[in-house]
Amino acid sequence: MPSAQLLIEGRQWLRHVVDLHTKSLALAQHREVLALSGWLALLVGCVEYDTGDRHAAESTRRAALSLATESDHPEVAGWAHEMRAWFALTTGDYRGVIAAAQAGAETAAHHGIAVQLAGQEAKAWARLGDRRQVEVALDKGRRLLEGMPYPENLDNHFVVDPAKFDFYAMDCYRLVGEDRLARTLADEVLRAGTDFDGTERSPMRNAEALVTLGVAAAREGDLEQAVIHGERALQGQRQSVPSLIMTSRELAAVMRQRYSTEPAAQDYLNHLQDLGREKPGFLPS
Repeated sequence: MPSAQLLIEGRQWLRHVVDLHTKSLALAQHREVLALSGWLALLVGCVEYDTGDRHAAESTRRAALSLATESDHPEVAGWAHEMRAWFALTTGDYRGVIAAAQAGAETAAHHGIAVQLAGQEAKAWARLGDRRQVEVALDKGRRLLEGMPYPENLDNHFVVDPAKFDFYAMDCYRLVGEDRLARTLADEVLRAGTDFDGTERSPMRNAEALVTLGVAAAREGDLEQAVIHGERALQGQRQSVPSLIMTSRELAAVMRQRYSTEPAAQDYLNHLQDLGREKPGFLPS
């Protein structure tokens, strides 16, 4: 559903569940209510960050971590650490990503979130230029994923969709210059993220896959395809602003480096500048 609607409903449910704390509850019920509050706080925090409200998102994330500690719920705690890793990634704090990912993995080593934490760590190492550590983190994530049962409900944001690991690997290989691998994975991400009727199941993964195809095309000298893919990535109705900022900057950097005098490249960069006026923090650097 639209982010604004999800945020309203998520906060309503969170208030409703928190109100249950005033009831007379058995110890097991009290812990369950705390855990449910933690899950809802995680969801609300994710949507807050998607919509650019970083301060609120961090406060909500901290609340989720506190609820996880109080209810002794390692999986909620692991996701709270994953959110910290995601926030750090999109703000350029790559060492912070690694610290958060490792803390989360230690807390929730036997839960699916450990796979996603390995993916976030790999993405940080890719941005730091350490190819060996990228492969170490990706290999750790793959091994964890292979040992876990296939999730029953992929619509649950807090289960690790096995297809998402291709998304993480795609990001890493794009950054380390493995364009052939990145392009192959981007095609797979788009295939998995689109229904047979063309409806997008995973809009942000698809957007980042399109940026990946755009970066690969730009590096190969195909400016026309680079612009087509880059513009398509900006057209989705549902957008995680911080993630879209991060990946669009990468395509913008290639455009500036290789095609600074080309009108088509300038048009794309101007489009990003226009978005910057509409969405604070979007301006490409």
